Amino acid sequence: MARVAVVTGGTRGIGEAISIALKDMGMKVAATYAGNDERARAFSERTGIHAYKWDVADYDACQEGVKQVEADLGPVDVLVNNAGITRDSTMKRQSHEQWQDVIDTNLGGCFNMAKAVFEGMQSRGYGRIVNIGSINGQAGQYGQVNYAAAKSGIHGFTKALAQEGARAGVTVNAIAPGYIDTDMVAAVPAEVLGKIIAKIPVNRLGKADEIARGVSFLVADDAGFVTGSTLSINGGQHMY
Repeated sequence: MARVAVVTGGTRGIGEAISIALKDMGMKVAATYAGNDERARAFSERTGIHAYKWDVADYDACQEGVKQVEADLGPVDVLVNNAGITRDSTMKRQSHEQWQDVIDTNLGGCFNMAKAVFEGMQSRGYGRIVNIGSINGQAGQYGQVNYAAAKSGIHGFTKALAQEGARAGVTVNAIAPGYIDTDMVAAVPAEVLGKIIAKIPVNRLGKADEIARGVSFLVADDAGFVTGSTLSINGGQHMY
């Protein structure tokens, strides 16, 4: 029977590449999104992957959304917590709302989604959870105290939850991407982006497919001895 996977933020960028990779592995994939209906509709028409709309920062919405996915596709075997936002600003200028929005989505979303699927995974004796962190959660980044804190929190969350799931056959791992050629990175001013690329030893941005390949490895049935790990995919920019 095909595994069922949920990929949050799964209709664009890194999430889209992950959704497609898991479908190519033979999984039944549900891709979540928060706001862009037109983009999500185009994604589903192009890939054949059903898109579900809810905000991962909303605990109740995650509970109800997962129930709907399970009614449509079956119990969730694989969860990829990819959804994330940025609200960049220095501490001097950053509002409490900017801080809280990023913490609630990027870190709170991991809790909300894991809470919705973890007990079921434990009871069935199988599960794969992959949380998408960031190089900036490992190394920090100017003007991103909210984002770096949330992503750093993901790495700690991963190690702690891995210990809870291990005996039940539920692995929990993280991937820390470097700078990937996505819409989020495309929004960085060209002169700033050029300086970033100059610091990457492989001298280019990463590709979303390269992150998806890492996820494919971690969620495979035969990856059960890998848990509590963070896989850094960053072109050598930060060796941690």
